[in-house]
Amino acid sequence: MAVLKLDRWNIAIGDGQPLTVIAGLNVLEDEALALDTGRRLKAVCEGLGLPYVFKASFDKANRSSINSYRGPGLEKGLAMLRAVKAELDVPICTDIHEPDQAEPLAEIVDLLQIPAFLCRQTDLVVASARAIQAAGGLLHVKKGQFLAPWDARNIVSKVREAVDGADITILCERGVSFGYNNLVVDMLGIGEMKKLGCPVTIDATHAVQLPGADPRTGGASTGGRREGVAVIAKAAVVSGADGVFLEFHPDPDKALCDGPSCLPLDGAEALLRQLKALHEVSRAA
Repeated sequence: MAVLKLDRWNIAIGDGQPLTVIAGLNVLEDEALALDTGRRLKAVCEGLGLPYVFKASFDKANRSSINSYRGPGLEKGLAMLRAVKAELDVPICTDIHEPDQAEPLAEIVDLLQIPAFLCRQTDLVVASARAIQAAGGLLHVKKGQFLAPWDARNIVSKVREAVDGADITILCERGVSFGYNNLVVDMLGIGEMKKLGCPVTIDATHAVQLPGADPRTGGASTGGRREGVAVIAKAAVVSGADGVFLEFHPDPDKALCDGPSCLPLDGAEALLRQLKALHEVSRAA
């Protein structure tokens, strides 16, 4: 299996490596919140000896309602991410939505993320792969809710062709559509994707979403089952996931996006401690 590295940060993800933590906010709300969240998560990960990547979106382009909060946008969002990176000295992960965003994002971002709904958009995948490889970063691709695990081979192949055969892809499991307003995670899919020669992460936050089923807004936003995040994260780590993708907020019920799936920030240490232990035990078995 592949081991991929962010050389600048001395971070490696894959077989035989520590559990990588990609965590932060669902969407950037303001710089102070981003800095506080990143600072606290970095401290937790340092204390546990886990590699940490700060995550936050500058734009949530796929909100259910046109009136929902999307984020500060590219220019202001990049300024916030630049501030987090400079002050906290951590690598950054954020989403990309359009091909012409690739180069400006790659100047700041270390882990460029393709959203699940966009994982088959060839122009986006190619532009993202080329820009982030040139900058020395990696591509984090969420497997679409509509794809079987083995269908991710086409994504991996597309990236490799775009960057002359280089391996820069981390695949991310985030659930599969199962009937109306529901997602499920097939833990056997993690092993299937690892057969493609890529490290695999679990997006336990978005795996508990109930798309279009938030009773607070009458279906104008996505619901979620916050209590299931830890369950899915633990199961995925035991099933072979090389990293975890988690979203936190000091007050999840007041988060401006995906609050029902978001975890309270003060619970991060306990959960990550458990995930580290499960990762170490499962790899030693």
